Amino acid sequence: MSGKLTTHVLDTARGCPASNMEIELWLVKSELSEKKLLKKVTTNTDGRTDMPLLVEEELKIGVYELVFAVGEYFNRYLNNLPDPPFLDRVPLQFGIADVSTHYHVPLLVSPWSYSTYRGS
Repeated sequence: MSGKLTTHVLDTARGCPASNMEIELWLVKSELSEKKLLKKVTTNTDGRTDMPLLVEEELKIGVYELVFAVGEYFNRYLNNLPDPPFLDRVPLQFGIADVSTHYHVPLLVSPWSYSTYRGS
């Protein structure tokens, strides 16, 4: 069985999926202290991406980073937010150790806080 990487964003301030949020997926090359942009995607109406971020041969052992454009997202939907926003770009760095399994990295976010976990 081949593994995959997926994500899901929930807007906890408005109590709904975070649709139309831009997400960047980076490969972190820790030995060189650099990153390589792999993909830029946007969430759909369910707060998910239309396709998995990585599948089959694309999924490799390593360190990755998802960067969520939450400041831009909340500026579209909420009034009276500070400028600059308290949270603008939220980076989540995580490791993939087993390419045969599903890694799901959800983000629960408001303009003032966020949390994540390894989902299923």
